[in-house]
Order: sequence, then structure tokens, then C-alpha cells
Amino acid sequence: MAGTPISTHSDLESVYGEGAAAVRDRYVALSKAHHARFGTKPEIFARAPGRVNLIGEHIDYEGYGVLPMAIHLDTIVGVSRGGADLTITNVEAHKYGDLTFSADPDQTVDVGKHNWGNYFLAAYKGVFETAAAKGLPRPDISGLNVTIQGTVPTGSGLSSSAAIVCAASVALMHVYGFDFTKEEVSEFTARAERYVGVTSGGMDQAISMLGARGIAKLVEFDPVRAHDVPLPAGATFVICNSLAVSNKAESATGRYNLRVVECRLAAAVLAALLGEGREAARAVRTLKQLEPVVAARYSGPKGSTAGAPLAAVHELLHPGTYSAAEVEEILGAPLASLFEGDASAALVLAAFRDFKLHDRAAHVYSEAARVPAFRDVCLGHGSADEKIAALGKLMDDSQASCRDLYECSCKELDQVVALAKANGAIGSRLTGAGWGGCTVSLVKDEDVDAFLRVVRCRGRYLAGDGGAAGDVEGLCLGGSGEKGWQAAAADGAAAGLMRAVRGTDSSSVLLAIISPPAEAPADSRTSPAGAADGGVRAPADRRGPPDRGDPVGQHLRLQAVQRRGPAQAGPVSGCQ
Repeated sequence: MAGTPISTHSDLESVYGEGAAAVRDRYVALSKAHHARFGTKPEIFARAPGRVNLIGEHIDYEGYGVLPMAIHLDTIVGVSRGGADLTITNVEAHKYGDLTFSADPDQTVDVGKHNWGNYFLAAYKGVFETAAAKGLPRPDISGLNVTIQGTVPTGSGLSSSAAIVCAASVALMHVYGFDFTKEEVSEFTARAERYVGVTSGGMDQAISMLGARGIAKLVEFDPVRAHDVPLPAGATFVICNSLAVSNKAESATGRYNLRVVECRLAAAVLAALLGEGREAARAVRTLKQLEPVVAARYSGPKGSTAGAPLAAVHELLHPGTYSAAEVEEILGAPLASLFEGDASAALVLAAFRDFKLHDRAAHVYSEAARVPAFRDVCLGHGSADEKIAALGKLMDDSQASCRDLYECSCKELDQVVALAKANGAIGSRLTGAGWGGCTVSLVKDEDVDAFLRVVRCRGRYLAGDGGAAGDVEGLCLGGSGEKGWQAAAADGAAAGLMRAVRGTDSSSVLLAIISPPAEAPADSRTSPAGAADGGVRAPADRRGPPDRGDPVGQHLRLQAVQRRGPAQAGPVSGCQ
């Protein structure tokens, strides 16, 4: 089946709509920074959005579908040819210093020395590897000058890393004359991001490439494809940043990658206990692969309540931890033999010798069932109130599973969820990898304003025991609501952020600037490249009123959150 071509545009207006005038300032700032550093303006700009996952956490790398939505916050990459190396800079130079890499596409990424430039380097390698796999000739390689600017908060669980990798890939495709489809970019950027040391699935890249304005997507894998899931009217998905930073790459060994290893071990052990031979069991890589075996053994009453996979987990896997020795005895081989060539898994096995197989498998199977249930509710014929209530329960169940079984929540996220539930949220859960970052809450339209006032008033969530000093700006944005875009009673900067998302495109694009005017890159021509589409949100500027066509849905809220004291779960009064 033919893939989806990457959208291209000749001007900012076709990407950002009425928000183009506001977002233009970001492109001007990037162009000026690039010129100041390299003596020339970028030849092209590429952009890619972040995302919010509504349900389906930590199951994409197990082969199961997920249900995310692209958001307007994005990353912009400007590139020009020059020099002999890859020189990568950031508009926020005070936070992200210049980095220089060799232009050799075959170089390795130093995961032991993590830095923000590794994401660009991962994209660089991914583009050339994909071209080689397709039998395309390698073009002449020259040095590149790169400037990056993004509005997706880092460590927030909204996929800032995927936005960089996707935007960089789109830009690089243009520079080197490659023409890949959105689906191909989704696939290779998911693989490429693993170069930074995280064994991720593929959700983030897929929704960045395949998302659409005002709609969520059921994303499935092998091969990557996306299906529209219109969200019910009458409620808004509100994203709240706990401000507990969760940097996936830096903490991967003890968190994200550990969970990936535990799921692989759970699948292999469960296969062995289901009667598969040891060799066959060791070859099982994901829990989804076991479904046919489980279905053949479990049917009728055993699987009628929680489903056959969960019935197998509860019957065959004991609660608590499995030691490495116990797993090796069941499988008849050293654990390392299951992960040959996997450097990330090797680090996990060197650091941990006990694994929670029952709980991890129970989460994956139960969460995997919630994704199609969520879709079915959205596409069903019930009343709006019935749909909202059903979606809220699925979100609450997901949060409980993430917290108790997968243990990827944290104190700050739990506080935000409790505060949301106590103040009008129908459902609330963490979004993204967890261990910090953001939550997503489903709030009825008529309650959104009051809900946001509470978040502003009680939105200080202490990081650890000490917390962060001073006031910190947080983030609240919402999804589909029939009221459309409305400004919350927030401070000027936050309201500006919200207004800036008006009319943004839903997919990532490449803008090839031929001769940008002195004040703004208005005369642009786009070339195919594409990246990060998925639901692209427009870039995000911070001015210009938003319209109802934003990718996040028809109702998006963005505002500053003043963090002043420990959050309290009870209803809040007196917040103006």
C-alpha cells in the first residue's frame, strides 16, 4: 500500500493559518541566531510537533496500539550547508550550548555522554540508514550548520525528543534529496531515537508524522498506521505539567529500559509456563506475540471477566519479584542471551537482578484492552454525558495501573491527578513515560474555567522533599471541547501562548527559504520532507488568537501556573 506523502508548504500561512503572523517571530529569531553564528540564514526550516497520549501507556513497545493526539507545541530546525562537520546550535544558547559532530553517518552515538545534540545525530544516522536500506545511493556528504528552537517543554512527557528527531529528519531529507513517506519516517525515527539509549516504542514519532488537526488517532504498528478517532463534544482534555522533570534518556536504565526488559522477560517466562518449549519461549519478544497461545488455552469463564491474557498472568505468574536465577532456571539460559546486541538491556541487567514480571504483564494486557475500549466509546452512539463518563473511568483505571502495577507515576503526578479529580475532572492520568512530566484530565466544558483557576492557585507541586525555589511557569492546555478556543483568565504571557496556536497545521512540514526578507521568512517555498507531522501542531508562537482548527482539538488551554506551596487534593475556594 502506498504511503502518505509528506506535506509541503510555500509559506507560513498555509501551515499556521491566522497564527502565522505571531509565529513568524520564532522563525525570525531562529534565522537571526543562525546568521549570527554561521554568517548565513538557513536554507530551509522543518518543524515537528509534540503529542499528548490520551490512553495506552507503555504498550507500544509491546506491539499494542495507542491513542495519542498531536499538540501545537513544536520544534523548528533550520539548516544550511557549510564547513566539514555537523555544528548544532540552539536559539536558547544559554541552556543548550553549541555542539560539533563528525559528518560521518556511520559514527556511533555516545550514550554514555548524553547531550541534547544526540537527538539530531540520531536523526542523521536514521536518514542515511533508511536510504541505504532502500538501495539509494549515498549523496556527497558535506558539513551542516543547524539551529534549533522548540516550545515542547523538555522532560514533560510531551515528546520533545521525538519532535527534535522528526523535525531534524525532515530537514535532512530535503538537504540530501531523499523522499520518504510519513509512514517510513515514523518507522525510522522510532528506531533512530533508540541511539540515544532509550528502547522506545513508536507512538511519539508516529503521531508526530500522522496526526491530524482536531482529532485523536488510534496508532497501530507492524506496519505503522493511524485511524481517526473523533473526540466527543462537551468536554476538554486539559494537560497539566507537574513540573517534576522526567528526562527519559538520562534515567532510562533504572526506569524506562528496565520496564522494557521486564516485559520481555515476562513474555518469555509466560510462554514457557504456557507449555512452549524453552527455545521457543526465549524467542518471544513481546507480550502481544503470546495472544494466540493464550487464546488457545484460556476461554470461557477463565477469560470472560478480565480477558484471557490477564487470566494467564494471574494464574501463571506469581506476584512480587522474580530473581534473575529464577528466570534463568525457567528459560534454561542466561538472561544476557535473550538480549544479545542490545546495549541498553545489558546496562539494565548489570544494574538489576530482580524483576516484577506479574505486575508489568498485568499492566500491559489491561492497558492494551483500554485502548480499543476508548476508541469504541468515542465512535459509539451513546449520549455525550455517557461517553464522557466512560472515557473518564478508562483514564482513571489507566492511572491506577500505571501507578500500582507499572510504577511509572510519582508523588508529583499523583498530587496533580488527585487535585484534578477533587476539582471537577471526570478522569485524570499521567501521560507519556511518567516518573514526572504531565497529566491529562478530562473536564466538562462548563467546568474548565474553574478547573484552571484551581490549577493556577494550587499548582505548586514539590519536586522531591525540597521542591523548587521561586515561582515556576507551568502549562495547561486542553483538547476537544465544543466551546471552541477561549482565553482563560491567565496572565499575559500565558494567554499569548494560547493565542499563538490559532490555525496551525496538523502535520510537520519543511519550509525551504530561498531569499527570506530582512524581517521575516515570509517568502518561503517548501520542499518535501516531512517530518513530524502527526498531528502537528503549529508551532506555537505566542500571539494571535487561536481558532477551532488546532490539532489538539477545538478547545486548548495554555496558562501560567504559579507554584507556591504543596498541592492539596481537596476542592479549592477563593482562587481568583
